[in-house]
Amino acid sequence: MKISRIARIGAVGAVAALALAGCAANEGGTTGGGSSDAPASTLTGTIEATGASSQEAAQQSWVAAFQTANPDTTINYTATGSGTGRENFIAGSSNFIGSDRAFNADEIAKGGFGSCTSDEIVEIPVYISPVAVAFNLEGIDELNLDGATIAGIFSGSITKWNDPAIASQNEGVELPDQAIVPVHRADASGTQETFTKYLSAVAPDVWTYEASDEWPLSTGEAGDGTSGVVDAITNGSGYIGFADASRTSELGQVAVQVEGEYVAYSAEAAAALVEASPLEEGRSDHDLAYDVDPAAAPAGSYPIALVSYLIGCVDYEDAETAGLVKAYFEYVASAEGQDAAAEAAGSAPISDSLREQISTAIDAIVTE
Repeated sequence: MKISRIARIGAVGAVAALALAGCAANEGGTTGGGSSDAPASTLTGTIEATGASSQEAAQQSWVAAFQTANPDTTINYTATGSGTGRENFIAGSSNFIGSDRAFNADEIAKGGFGSCTSDEIVEIPVYISPVAVAFNLEGIDELNLDGATIAGIFSGSITKWNDPAIASQNEGVELPDQAIVPVHRADASGTQETFTKYLSAVAPDVWTYEASDEWPLSTGEAGDGTSGVVDAITNGSGYIGFADASRTSELGQVAVQVEGEYVAYSAEAAAALVEASPLEEGRSDHDLAYDVDPAAAPAGSYPIALVSYLIGCVDYEDAETAGLVKAYFEYVASAEGQDAAAEAAGSAPISDSLREQISTAIDAIVTE
């Protein structure tokens, strides 16, 4: 999927209309929606970006609104998956990326980000969304499952839908004597790492693998990107998988047990998990990576929450590129940008306090 200045405006016309009538993300009206009284945008240029497919719907809305307000700019975002996005950022072929995880400490220490003229990077969490556990069973729209049962399904120890572990949590539901087909990502994926981190945190005796963006088993079915996983579940009776919740609304949904209660996914419940989580220690003021612990999920929160990032350079070789990346990041993090993503993708808008931290991080981008 590639988004350019023209291609997506029709698909997200409502967002673009809001952008034309709304408020600018910054003073001067050059980066946000802009109003009729705001000065004309002075931004120009094209930037290339790749990365998280979970952000696809949100990126469509952000790009359409930003380019409407800044008609001499083009933001090309291609949903390649987070792992490929990070590889492209290191190789220097993407000016910025979307990623469902931040670069880890070892990767940052190694440096060598080809998109940047220094090893300093900006990582900002701008897309918070539940990762849904979705399934396809005729006549069944919702199931209750605890972490150990979900881990058993995806590790292969629970193989039938009428298994006692599932039936005991779903009294009155007529479960079929049908094989379970778990679906995972074929590509390296931050969504996959979020899901496996949940499994290893809440059911380590069942899921004996470490959290990873690569699937550790050869069993089950693999799908390319979010779309591949969702398509496989949609077209396969008895299939179950995990994907950004914005893409699973037509499928059956799992309510996940937290503190003895079953919690259905929602933007608010995902935000509650993230807001209860600390930032990782040892990071700079412009590197805002969350340390989310699903095992510590508070009551009422949804324990499988994706924190997805925009990642860019502190130092770019070209000032025009730096200014455009900075302006785009500012719009995405603005209240207008976050509301646009919530409308398009069902994500949870960031809090005002986090927005202040993100603004400080974005300010680190050198534009002169």
